[in-house]
This record gives sequence, structure tokens and C-alpha cells, in this order.
Amino acid sequence: MATTVRSATEVTRFLVGQHERIKSLFAETLKASGKEREKTFLELRRLLAVHETAEEQIVHPRAKRKIPNGDKVVGTRLQEENEAKKVLSQLESLDVDSYEFSGQLIELRDAVAEHAEHEEQEEFAKLEEELDRDELRWMGRAVELAEAIAPTRPHAGVESQVANMLAGPFAAMMDRARDAILGKG
Repeated sequence: MATTVRSATEVTRFLVGQHERIKSLFAETLKASGKEREKTFLELRRLLAVHETAEEQIVHPRAKRKIPNGDKVVGTRLQEENEAKKVLSQLESLDVDSYEFSGQLIELRDAVAEHAEHEEQEEFAKLEEELDRDELRWMGRAVELAEAIAPTRPHAGVESQVANMLAGPFAAMMDRARDAILGKG
């Protein structure tokens, strides 16, 4: 799912593009049923997991240090991400065609859309204002690398840069092995 970052601002464009893909996957999942719904949900879950891991490792720490009120902005986003991971984990245990799954997925969709809007306005736009071209290019490459080795499933409680660095590689290895064995993700 990695995309080559070609210009200074493409790190944020790349992440905004993923936000758009995430919104599309929510819609596709809600429209589908049976095996197709399961397939689109697994794609959604995987994209959310790698996307959030990359943000937690690369984008949020930089924003925390570089943008006005960075601690507060990032702290709120991390809380939202932890809640989303919990809901995703709960959804994995439900029948994809159940009323409960659909209801929780709609609530998650709405929360994720609001979260993405806040990131784009309060974090990404501010990073583009505060960072120079070289730093934005570096972040783009770092996001690509982080996504390439990120866990493919949600892991609530692993929202900090340090927690991702410590637990992430093991979680990613376990997730990817589980995906291969189950033929999913």
C-alpha cells in the first residue's frame, strides 16, 4: 500500500489520500454483505492499522514538538485512535452481517471521519507551515517505511512513538503471520 512520496508536501497529501480511501472502504463495507463485506472490512482494518501506526511513529511526534499546542492536539488524536482500535477489535469478533456489526461500523465511520478532519486541519496543515521541504520529504519516506512494516491489526494501548517502536515489530510479525495462515488481510 506504500506510495512513493515525490514532493515536500506529499507526506500530508499521501495521508489525506489514505483518509479518502478509508472513507470509501467504510462505504463499500456497509453496502456489501457476506464474503464481500468481510473482504472489504479486512482491507479497511488493515489500512487503518498501518495508517495509524505510521502517524503515531512519524507524524504525531513531530507535530507534538513543532506545532502550536502540539501536546494537546496530538494527545486528543491519540485518545481517538485508541478508541478506534478498541472498536475495530470488537468488530473482528462479530458476524459481519449482523445488526450489531453494522451499527458499530457506522459509529466508527463517523468517529474516524471526524478524527481525520481534525488531523488534516489541526496537524497536517500546521506541519506544512512549520517544517521545511527537507523535513517534509524525510517524513514522507519515513511514513512509507513505517507502513511497510506496521502491524496489520489494531493494537489498543500502542499509540505512542515509543510503544510502537517497542511493541510494533513483534505485533507486525504476529499479525502478518496470522494473516498468512488465515489467508486474510
